[in-house]
Amino acid sequence: MGSVTAVPHPRTEAAGPARSGRRSLAVTLMSGALGAAVALLATRQSWARGTATVAGGDFPLTAKGSDITGVPAALAIVGLAALVAVFAVRRSGRLLVSALLALSGAGIVVAAVLGAGDSAALDERAAAASGNTAATATGLSHTLWPYVAVAGGALILLAGLLALRHGSSWPAMSGRYERDGRPRPRKARPVDPDRPEDIWKALDRGEDPTGPDPAGT
Repeated sequence: MGSVTAVPHPRTEAAGPARSGRRSLAVTLMSGALGAAVALLATRQSWARGTATVAGGDFPLTAKGSDITGVPAALAIVGLAALVAVFAVRRSGRLLVSALLALSGAGIVVAAVLGAGDSAALDERAAAASGNTAATATGLSHTLWPYVAVAGGALILLAGLLALRHGSSWPAMSGRYERDGRPRPRKARPVDPDRPEDIWKALDRGEDPTGPDPAGT
């Protein structure tokens, strides 16, 4: 018997990059959405605690992440918008939006790290509570929520880097238009002259029902 040589199927060779593109797309979506949700949640939690000295004794103070810095929440919203926009643009536009997504994540990380030890918001509250503009908060303590925001920013940063690396192989949000931006032509439908509803539908589509059959029959 003669030997049989296995010839790789063309579709098998193309399946690897396609699967890789789908995986990177899924990871990007999950990382970006989860990172934005985590960052927004973290900014609504208490980041710092302390006390202010007033006439009646020590007055407890609390500062949320949004009181300390509004940057992480703002960039999380920007990151979400960029995540959606990645799939609505092509070529250089997708590259720019992917870079914005990555920068949003990096900005959240930096802002959260800088705000982790910030006491300015507590000092302002201590001054308001005591009626003394020179008063400062005492007994300061900080929570882990700033570092949760850091984790959220890192996930958004990861999504942006993946979009920069694999975004060129992802599909756009709508496949109605060709790459040159022109709408794809619709195929003419056969019209049965014995069916009035077919004639009216053809007229609605802007077709001539009395013209030759597009199928050539």
